[in-house]
Amino acid sequence: MYSHAMMLYLFLETPLHAGSGREVGAVDLPIQREKATGYPLVQASSVKGKLRAEATTRESNKDILFAVFGPDPETVQKDAEMQFAGAVSPGDAKILLFPVRSLAGIFAWVTSINVLARFRRDAAAAGLTLPEWPLTAPQGESALVATTNDVTAGGKVVLEEFSYTPQPTDAVATIGGWLAENTLPADGAYAYWREKLPRSLVILPEDDFRDFARYGTEIVTRIRIEDETKTVASGALWTEENLPADTLLYTTFFASTPYRPADGVADGAAVLKFIQDLQLNRVQLGGDETVGRGLTAVRYGEVNHVQ
Repeated sequence: MYSHAMMLYLFLETPLHAGSGREVGAVDLPIQREKATGYPLVQASSVKGKLRAEATTRESNKDILFAVFGPDPETVQKDAEMQFAGAVSPGDAKILLFPVRSLAGIFAWVTSINVLARFRRDAAAAGLTLPEWPLTAPQGESALVATTNDVTAGGKVVLEEFSYTPQPTDAVATIGGWLAENTLPADGAYAYWREKLPRSLVILPEDDFRDFARYGTEIVTRIRIEDETKTVASGALWTEENLPADTLLYTTFFASTPYRPADGVADGAAVLKFIQDLQLNRVQLGGDETVGRGLTAVRYGEVNHVQ
C-alpha cells in the first residue's frame, strides 16, 4: 500500500504533443485523451519515463534509482532476483485549466465544475485538503467569472466565436487565487500569470468545456524537406495536434516503502523527497523536442501521509 503522496502541477510554456499514435481521420497525429470524456491527458508512463530519465542524469547511485523507479530491463535480464517494482507511482497528468482566446483579456483559462470536482477528489486521495468552493454549475449560455474580471466585454464573455452571459461570483476569484498561489511556479517570472489567473478564470457549462478541450487544441501542418533538392519529400506532409501553451495539468504521485530500500530512500516520504530534491523545475514532455515542443514548468506540492 502507498504511504505518502503529493501533487505535481505542470504548466505548459510551449505547445505539447503527447501522441496517441497515427490514426485515420482529420488529424494524422492526435494527442492522448481520456476515453469517456475526451479530455486531453499525458499518460502516467510518459510522466514516469521522463522523470526517470532526468533522475538518471542527476543521480549516479543505481541502488537509489532502482529503489525509486525499479530496475532497468538490462539489470533484470542479468539478474532475475532484481525483478521488482519501483516505489513511486505517478498518475496520468489531467487537465485543470485550458486556455481559450477571449475577446477581452487576450485569453481566458476555462474549466468546469466536473474538472474541479475531479481535482478535489484526486487532491483528497493525495492527502491535500482544499478550501471549500461553493459553486452552482452555470446553465445554458452563461459562465461563472470573478466579480472583478478581465474577460467581460459589452456585457458578454466571448470565447472564440461563442458568447456567454457572465455570472459574477466571488468564489471564482477565490478558486483562481488558490490556484495561482499553489499550482503556478512560485518564482518571479510568473508574477504576471499569478496575478492574471483569478481575473481570467471562467467556469463553463460542462459540455462547453468538454468541447473546447476536444476541439480547441492546436493543429499544425508539418513537412519534411529533401536534403538535396530542398523540396517537400514525397508523402512527407502530415498534421499534428498539440495542447496549447499556458495549459495547466496536474498529477498525483504516490509512494510506498521501497522493495529494496537504499541510502536516503527508506520509506515513501523519503522517495517523494528524493523526487523534489531533483529540482526539476522545468522539463520537456512529449515528442518533438527538437522543435521546442513540450517545455513544461513544474510545481511540487507538499508530501502528505495517506491511509
